[in-house]
Amino acid sequence: MNKMNKSPEISGTTRVYAIIADPIHHVKTPETINRLFASRGEDRVMVPLHVSPADLPGVVAGLRGIQSLDGFIVTVPHKTAIVELCDSVSAAARLVGAVNVVRRTEAGLLHGDILDGAGFVAGLQQAGIDPRAKKVYLAGAGGAANAIAFALAAAGVLRLTIYNRTRAKAEELVARIGAAYPGLDLQVGSARPDGDELLINGTSLGLREADPLPFDVSTLNPAQTVAEIIMQPAITPLLRAAAQMGCRTHEGLPMLLCQIELMAAAMATDDNENNHA
Repeated sequence: MNKMNKSPEISGTTRVYAIIADPIHHVKTPETINRLFASRGEDRVMVPLHVSPADLPGVVAGLRGIQSLDGFIVTVPHKTAIVELCDSVSAAARLVGAVNVVRRTEAGLLHGDILDGAGFVAGLQQAGIDPRAKKVYLAGAGGAANAIAFALAAAGVLRLTIYNRTRAKAEELVARIGAAYPGLDLQVGSARPDGDELLINGTSLGLREADPLPFDVSTLNPAQTVAEIIMQPAITPLLRAAAQMGCRTHEGLPMLLCQIELMAAAMATDDNENNHA
């Protein structure tokens, strides 16, 4: 494949998008979304921006003035901090307390939304894994885990158990989900999943080979499905351990692939919710 097939042509009329992260080397979104733009014949391009937490406010302020910029994606570690830098956020983003996609209006206003949870659940469903009426265990209580937890609740899980190494964060997340979904069976869990059918790693553990596993895998069994949000490496130590125990596994990439269409639509739409940050 030559360069012309790999990269879009860029001109003075090209609409620009960005993805902001720290670090940035591992992100796969630009290459995937640029292929989508190219397949549609759209004059749009996404570029990666490596931005530290200390520099985020200044960078976002600068992005407001780029008139050819239509929006940007926000990932680790900025999903929570970006909320207060937006002029408005969706109801879902306000509920979760995080944003991962921002649309810039012609006037330079920024509207944030959260698509991690919707993308993750859609990825499960495409693989034939329906979380509805299942007992689900989620490790993590950070930005991505928050979004996934609320999306699982909306999808109609039977029970949702949240485990986090800092228990107070899990308790706080359970309380917020309970307020939004008062009929849902919610629990704060331990490092050992007990009686759950779908087990999810919603943490960053697994990005590095030396990372500890996000939860205890010693009691896993073939009746359980273990799912990841990490996309690189595709087979994390957790998925490798789960496969050895006979579990069905679900990689992190489908979460991104399902978000791509949602992100493209969210950043291109003219609609704007009036839920101000």
